Amino acid sequence: MSQDSEHFRDSIGTVDKEGKRTWVFPKKPSGRYYEYRKYVSYVLLAFLFAAPFVKINGNQFLMFNVLERRFNVFGLPFWPQDFYLFVVLMIIGVVFIAFFTVAFGRIFCGWMCPQTIFMEMVFRRIEYWIDGDRGAQIKLDRQPWNAEKIRKRGLKWTVFFLISFLIANIFLAYLIGSDRLIQYIMEGPLQHLSIMVSLLIFTAVFFFVFAWFREQVCIIACPYGRMQSVLLDNKSIVVAYDHKRGEDENGRKKFRKNEDREALGHGDCIDCFQCVNVCPTGIDIRNGTQLECVNCTACIDACDHMMENVNLPKGLIRYASEDEIVKKEKFKFTPRLKGYSAVLTILIGLLIGMLFLRNDVEANILRLPGQLYEHKGETIISNVFTYKLVNKTTRDIPDIHFELISHKGTINVVRQGEFKIPAQELAEGTLFVEIDNGALDSDKEKVKIGVYSGDELIETTNTMFMGPRSFR
Repeated sequence: MSQDSEHFRDSIGTVDKEGKRTWVFPKKPSGRYYEYRKYVSYVLLAFLFAAPFVKINGNQFLMFNVLERRFNVFGLPFWPQDFYLFVVLMIIGVVFIAFFTVAFGRIFCGWMCPQTIFMEMVFRRIEYWIDGDRGAQIKLDRQPWNAEKIRKRGLKWTVFFLISFLIANIFLAYLIGSDRLIQYIMEGPLQHLSIMVSLLIFTAVFFFVFAWFREQVCIIACPYGRMQSVLLDNKSIVVAYDHKRGEDENGRKKFRKNEDREALGHGDCIDCFQCVNVCPTGIDIRNGTQLECVNCTACIDACDHMMENVNLPKGLIRYASEDEIVKKEKFKFTPRLKGYSAVLTILIGLLIGMLFLRNDVEANILRLPGQLYEHKGETIISNVFTYKLVNKTTRDIPDIHFELISHKGTINVVRQGEFKIPAQELAEGTLFVEIDNGALDSDKEKVKIGVYSGDELIETTNTMFMGPRSFR
């Protein structure tokens, strides 16, 4: 491709020469890939709306309560003490995205990204229902603000706002928990004005994104398109135009019945622009791989339909790699993919191992700041500590007591009544550790303390015990 024909890469297709927004009016897609995407979208939408209300062992299936630092992932509760697991999980996510991008390009964007699913399968379909297809939308956009335009715009924006409000509520259920959200709804917005204001802010953001910003999220805001350009190579499978078949020697040409295109040296592309008209980001896939392409397959369905109408083979636009188009090479599991697979396998194994080693109770015992040791009688040294016990389970853990494991001595807890750790709560307080001076080998010694529930050892932790220097 010559340098002059690469001018489209100097700007994005949704901005004109004067820098103004060019609105995209994509034609309503149809075809087998579009049907597959609808099924996938419905499943993912059902999961998104149901996940906050599904509970496993009393835990919300997915919850990300940042304010209270409580998280549930697949029904397993996580606390700030488990942050290292989130780090490993995020690294796995990054490597997984890189692996899939190297192999299949931006397929996540077209099939699984919430932005694409909501835009193309919810808001855009409502727009087709109210405003009509591409031609009707362009006509409506150009006509003055008469009764028809006001009615259609008002209806569309009202429906968009209501759906945005519903999405904001679901989003809030992930943040604060579905039980609390339902409680707030039952008590009414006047009792929780701050929550209502937050909901309206989220609603406004979603409305802005899906009613106006739209494909600009994928083109401008999302970093995935930039990452794709770094990770893709000639062996990556993407939505691609077969330029060898489509252009041939003398390029594309409009279709004429009974014309021998092969003898004239023209390719199979009949220059119908259906692939351009149906594109939700406003690009021409025939220009090659572009960061704006979200691999939504709308152009594949449109092209296959036109090829069928003119009795030419389907697949002019299809899932293919550049090497497959140019060199006729099939997809191979390259060394890059093997490397990503190995790293992914190691990280997943590491995460599974960490999950199995993760305790139900997290114990943290620290010396009280500013306090030294204390003599009790002639031979007993006492230190005062603060303790924090985190119960990560959905059941109360009763009959809690502490015992010294590494040394002979006693532990006295400053507490009245039965000592238990409530489900998914934090228990904290003060305790005294008393050790005979004969058992100390230095003035600063590591001691091991066990946390027991009845006779069962549920956690161990280490802390430093201070004594006088003369005991060394």
